Amino acid sequence: MKALFTILATLLLTICTFSQVGIGTVIPDASAALDIVSTTSGLLPPRMTAAQRDAITTPSQGLIIFCTDCASGAGELQIKLSSAWKNLPVGDVDDPIAIGDTYQGGIVFYVDGSGGGLIAAPTDQTNPQWGCYEQSISGTSSALGTGAANTTAIVSGCSETAIAAKICADLTLGGYTDWFLPSKDELNLMYDNIGQGNVLGLGNVGGFSDSYYWSSTEYDNYNAWGQGFYYGNQAVPNKFYTNYVRAVRAF
Repeated sequence: MKALFTILATLLLTICTFSQVGIGTVIPDASAALDIVSTTSGLLPPRMTAAQRDAITTPSQGLIIFCTDCASGAGELQIKLSSAWKNLPVGDVDDPIAIGDTYQGGIVFYVDGSGGGLIAAPTDQTNPQWGCYEQSISGTSSALGTGAANTTAIVSGCSETAIAAKICADLTLGGYTDWFLPSKDELNLMYDNIGQGNVLGLGNVGGFSDSYYWSSTEYDNYNAWGQGFYYGNQAVPNKFYTNYVRAVRAF
């Protein structure tokens, strides 16, 4: 009899080892390693600050935490990818993300209709030179969606450090490190949608100065595109001029 119990215990242990685990259910879904069923409680992931997250030793790809002081203090879910920690898409329960909303470290100034868009930092970074005077940066574009690639091209193609693109690329703000200098068309959208352009009737919710701002779009070896945030005119100042910078990021 003792031998029979031993065999049964071993069999049950083997079944438990290789089958799904159910909480609140005796029949967990066959596709899930863990199936939690509840109508009164939720799943609470580990909660920690960004500093505590960064202190995790060799975090595994796919690790999920809730960063309590990210997203301008609102907190957010984050996942570790192979390259860096990234936020998990989170939106309002009842309402879609809208232009002018405070979201993921800044102010939304463009939405693409598919759950993504662009965010402007809530304040100016500084007023540096564009840099790279008398030097051509290959491949910068004026189009929407090219600011990040422009910024990478400038930083990798120019050895100067205290310049507009480098300041944005090195920025850590609201728990995010993927900021970049906007392209010419992205900069114009900021002016129109959350700046003095006021085409949506929101007013200057971005708090922009009545001054010129740099874009990441080069004009030639000596000039780069910038935009005035008083009248909205775009021009090509010399790269050694100092203008304002407002970093942006995509979501």
